[in-house]
Amino acid sequence: MPVYIVMIGSPGAGKGTQAELLSQKLGLPHVSSGNIFRENINNRTELGLHVQGMLERGELVPDDVTNAMIEDRLSRPDCAPGAILDGYPRNPVQASALDALLAKFGGQVDCVPYIKVPQEVLVERLSSRWTCKAEGHIFNVNFNPPKQKGICDFDGSELYQRDDDRRETVAKRIGIYLDQTEPLVEHYQLHGKLAEINGDQYIEKVTEDLLAALPKGDKSR
Repeated sequence: MPVYIVMIGSPGAGKGTQAELLSQKLGLPHVSSGNIFRENINNRTELGLHVQGMLERGELVPDDVTNAMIEDRLSRPDCAPGAILDGYPRNPVQASALDALLAKFGGQVDCVPYIKVPQEVLVERLSSRWTCKAEGHIFNVNFNPPKQKGICDFDGSELYQRDDDRRETVAKRIGIYLDQTEPLVEHYQLHGKLAEINGDQYIEKVTEDLLAALPKGDKSR
């Protein structure tokens, strides 16, 4: 049976980094909604062109469009054993759509690690965060610096600081995320899938706690 893990955490909580580490340890693909959007836009797929137009007009991408992109990604052969989802679902409507989709593949959401970090720590982390231009890998100059300054460890592309990672916009981003995500947290808590993880620790300790929180069968891949 495939294994599906949904990562939840505020911007700066480290869920992308931890998703990558879990992907390596469990042998499951890291499926990032942000990367899927970029891939579709760069490849000029029908969905990508549709999304690009919305983003250029400042519109929110509807759930059905996001769901379609996720379904396309999870239908690929590398996701046959399951996946680690990062950035999706973002609300209970998307969570219900994901449940229906995974049922088609003979699976379900097995665990939802919620990486929690105090807000003041998140602000410090985000304002020190740099992202690679090619694949969106994230580094932090204070806590998780690249081996070579300004260069991504994974693909060698240039690192840059996103406008929304600047200190003056960070607190607002976090507040919006928490407001939007609270119903999703409650949804998975109600279904007994949520596992709260202390994200204010060394990266290795967070990974250790994440692995310990997974159902027993999910750790032996």
